[in-house]
Amino acid sequence: MNSYSSGRRSRRSRGGGRRRDNHERFRGQQEKAKPQKKTFWQRVAAFFGDGTGTKKTATATRNGAQPSRPPRKPETVEVTSPRLYVGNLSFDATESDLFELFNGVGHVQNAEVVSYRHNQRSKGFAFVQMQTIEEAKRAVQELHDKEFLGRRLVVSGAKSSEHQIRS
Repeated sequence: MNSYSSGRRSRRSRGGGRRRDNHERFRGQQEKAKPQKKTFWQRVAAFFGDGTGTKKTATATRNGAQPSRPPRKPETVEVTSPRLYVGNLSFDATESDLFELFNGVGHVQNAEVVSYRHNQRSKGFAFVQMQTIEEAKRAVQELHDKEFLGRRLVVSGAKSSEHQIRS
């Protein structure tokens, strides 16, 4: 270290002249390939259309939502008990609505719409207890993928036959 240095390293690196030239040359190529950045008003006009009548299709989704995924087939559970899972249920559906719907197929023992505890709003699924396993299988065959209150129902066997209560 030289006696006149302050103890800090200098900012200039060894052989920096050559590297700087390479960097500037590369940077010039990058700027040529990069399109001109649009101003705020150009972006606003492009978003709403500039009045020319040609409208671009929106590639980005609105409100930050994720792009739509291909629909996923729900897991089909074999009916081994009279207890059925009813999914994709309308939030307006009540237990009496389900009772009436499933009574058309067989005798219903119990219908329970699962809801949030703090505001009592439906979670969008329910459990229905039929009288026999045969009636439950028939309900799955007749009501699965059927339109009910504006939505296509998913009806399958419940995963566990015993009712589990979370505390």
